[in-house]
Amino acid sequence: MSHAMGSDVADILSDAPKNWGRWGPDDEVGALNFLGPREVLAAIASVRSGKQFTLQVPMADPKGDPVWPGRRSAERYQIIDEGHWCCGKAPDLPGGQHYADDAISAYLQGSTQYDALGHVWYDGQLYNGYDARTTIGGLEKASVQAIGERGIVGRGILLDIARLRGKPWLDKGETFTQEDLLAAAEAQGCEIRKHDILLIRTGFIESFFALGAEEFYADFVEPGLTYSPELVDWFHAMEIPNLLTDTMANEVTIDPVNGAMLPLHGALMRNLGVTFTELCDLSRLAADCADDGQWDFLYVAAPLKIVNGTGAPVNPVVIK
Repeated sequence: MSHAMGSDVADILSDAPKNWGRWGPDDEVGALNFLGPREVLAAIASVRSGKQFTLQVPMADPKGDPVWPGRRSAERYQIIDEGHWCCGKAPDLPGGQHYADDAISAYLQGSTQYDALGHVWYDGQLYNGYDARTTIGGLEKASVQAIGERGIVGRGILLDIARLRGKPWLDKGETFTQEDLLAAAEAQGCEIRKHDILLIRTGFIESFFALGAEEFYADFVEPGLTYSPELVDWFHAMEIPNLLTDTMANEVTIDPVNGAMLPLHGALMRNLGVTFTELCDLSRLAADCADDGQWDFLYVAAPLKIVNGTGAPVNPVVIK
């Protein structure tokens, strides 16, 4: 990033804490290491009713998917269907069976997805100190495959910032901090615990479906968390393994204080190894949590195992 666009991320984060080497020189999953058997068993205790929710935004909608500006929506292609038999261009299969087949073309980060820890970097180094040249042609280190192989299971907690502020969704560029996360937890009568998976609702992705793409993308600046040393220290002390939101970047697009673009990707993902999950639909879950007063749950997810991938689609599952 040039100084003309804002402060240099390397300067902003020069004294920021790192988890590099904490789990060895070959680690590629970062703070997910905090989710061990004890955390999984504790998370299972959050299951009380058996209700389940999936969090993925639909892919390949003919009307268009919500994606980061510059990326295109997923596109599904029909390869074969009954029409091929109707026009005599399909194979004659034993037993007379017919079938349908299709394919998809999509950005790996063009849907609800997990970022690889090597997705964003600065100063020539990825998470855990890996050389940025290992990204050439695909992520040789810290790719999403490592996260897919491991999977994510833990206690999730939903923090509804939109509800806290009394609006259906946050405004473009609207920010919040860790103090707001704590205020949301207090208002909801729940507790953020060490090693919790944080699910933060801004309602912003809901505005895409309610208002339409034209208004959604006009003067595009997402709402979200904003950088401060105190926020980073809080994530570090709480040993947060996974941050999940209903926005495309998990943080405000342009930091209003230092002018940098997406500095938390560097502070949390690159330095602390916090895994980012983006573009989730939290609407049904949030409505149910507000209805029954239970804001914690078992969270389970596993992105696709894309070799050398910078990210991968996922359909997280919440069980209450």
